[in-house]
Amino acid sequence: MAKLYFYYSSMNAGKTTALLQSAYNYEERGMRAFLMTPKLDTRAGEGVVASRIGLRAVARAFTQDEDLLGIVRAALAGGVRIDCVLVDEAQFLRKAQVWQLTDVADALGIPVLAYGLRTDFRGELFEGSQHLLAWADNLVELKTICHTGRKATMVVRVDERGRAVTDGPQVEVGGNERYVSVSRAEFKKIMAGESAVELVQPVLPLEPR
Repeated sequence: MAKLYFYYSSMNAGKTTALLQSAYNYEERGMRAFLMTPKLDTRAGEGVVASRIGLRAVARAFTQDEDLLGIVRAALAGGVRIDCVLVDEAQFLRKAQVWQLTDVADALGIPVLAYGLRTDFRGELFEGSQHLLAWADNLVELKTICHTGRKATMVVRVDERGRAVTDGPQVEVGGNERYVSVSRAEFKKIMAGESAVELVQPVLPLEPR
């Protein structure tokens, strides 16, 4: 029986890298992965899934009003082979879209692997994550570490000085310049103004000589 999987973590735990690796694993075995990503995340370009380490792939971009089950059915009707569905930035899903993904697994018999953040910069669940946690068959935590050395489970939105931003919309797309993964203990200190984080620029691989 096909299942819905939710791979969740804080920022910079390699969610998109894991998604692209899963896609590669399917392709290597002669199967087809159907990638999907929210239209609101255009950092790498609309309809592009890209990891911090340079891996990327084309995906079907969708809006928050689109029927994901309908998208998959339409692709199948158009002759597209789909052996699994991979969803990037799944925290941005609407409740109805998570339910539609359960139908992809239950009615169409296609496994769905969704990758996303669990909580926002206030420590509260995203709508998509909330319902994936409730309805997914399998929950898998992808781990990363805080600058303190502890396991990072929370995300803070920071300003240019590394101080916590406590107000603003829940959805504000950004990367290392805007969000930092921290432990729960450090999250409390940063949110209370007792600590700040140093924003670190990503380290690029050396060019071969």
